[in-house]
Amino acid sequence: MANLSDFDIDRRYKAVVKNTTRLTPADTEEVREIVVEVKNPDFECEVDQSFGVLVDSPGDFGNTLHHRLYSVADLPKRIKGNPQLTLLVKRCSYVDEFNGEKYDGIASNYLCNRKKGDEITVTGPFQLPFKVPQDKTSNLILIGMGTGIAPFRSFIKHIYKDVKDWEGKIRLFYGARSGLELLYLNDKDGDLTNYYDEATFEAFHALSPRPHWADPIALDKALEAQKTELIELLRMSNTYVYVAGYEAILKMLDKAFSNILGSEEAWRLRKAELIAGKKWAEIIY
Repeated sequence: MANLSDFDIDRRYKAVVKNTTRLTPADTEEVREIVVEVKNPDFECEVDQSFGVLVDSPGDFGNTLHHRLYSVADLPKRIKGNPQLTLLVKRCSYVDEFNGEKYDGIASNYLCNRKKGDEITVTGPFQLPFKVPQDKTSNLILIGMGTGIAPFRSFIKHIYKDVKDWEGKIRLFYGARSGLELLYLNDKDGDLTNYYDEATFEAFHALSPRPHWADPIALDKALEAQKTELIELLRMSNTYVYVAGYEAILKMLDKAFSNILGSEEAWRLRKAELIAGKKWAEIIY
């Protein structure tokens, strides 16, 4: 969750909800795809950027502004000059560690409750750490969980629709609780499967062994199952690793890559090289 002081929220724009669609089944965690149209042709937001949503939230000392950032989940469009943006929103709640009470997430519930035609306030745009390398022979290891697939969806579509002629390997590892929650990689809304026939693209799914329980998603197992290829890619100087998801994903990845490379020290050194070379980037929620 972003702090207001970290971002310039003076530039505010009105946007209208054009469409809101639930992507997950009714008996699972709610994830919605929401399309908004910004009512200002000067607003520019690209696939390597995010934008904010401002929500008036009641507090103990009156209303306060709540700011939440969202990655662009599809290629931006323009309708009669106005930009249309797609975002993925998971309806969230949290338990207060002091009083033990459960509270609804402010921005996620606000957005999931919006109807077509409702007006919201957006800010930005803000730069994401994910960049398309200039070298088209570069390899990309993309790792996301849940709504962490949002920036990668637009990223991959941008490479194959706009950049074109990509020669490096793109490997997407995506974790979800069940096959029904494989956003953009299933039969219902799986537009990323359009790229499966690309010689350079392959996606790997990781599911929870018991989706109705709190079992962790076995993303580390999905990575370790591709050990041979990942060792080869990590040995190359033009390989980039991009990560999006909750904070717990980082420990899982450190463990998985340590196993893949044979030791914690080997992975610590390789990760340091990736970071120093600006070939490691992460968005942690």
